[in-house]
Amino acid sequence: MNAEKISEQTQYDPDNLLASLIGKLKLKNDAALSRALEVAPPVISKIRHRRLPVGASLLIRMHEVTELSIKDLRFLMGDRRNKFRISDKQFKPKTA
Repeated sequence: MNAEKISEQTQYDPDNLLASLIGKLKLKNDAALSRALEVAPPVISKIRHRRLPVGASLLIRMHEVTELSIKDLRFLMGDRRNKFRISDKQFKPKTA
């Protein structure tokens, strides 16, 4: 891995994003946050434990619920990239 990739990974912190959302919405815990965002509780748990990235649809839902801009939400989780690249593997069908 190159140094830039390593520094990006050390800055990514979904815990900060989730804690900020809980604080802004004045919720008690992750379960209340999952209800507010209308996602299953395991989704929040997987994001917190870094087994699942914050996807675009969830980021948009966070924006709708909190009225924070997407840029602010990305900043809270430590994502400071200027460009997003989509892998060509995402558009290929899976072979059985």
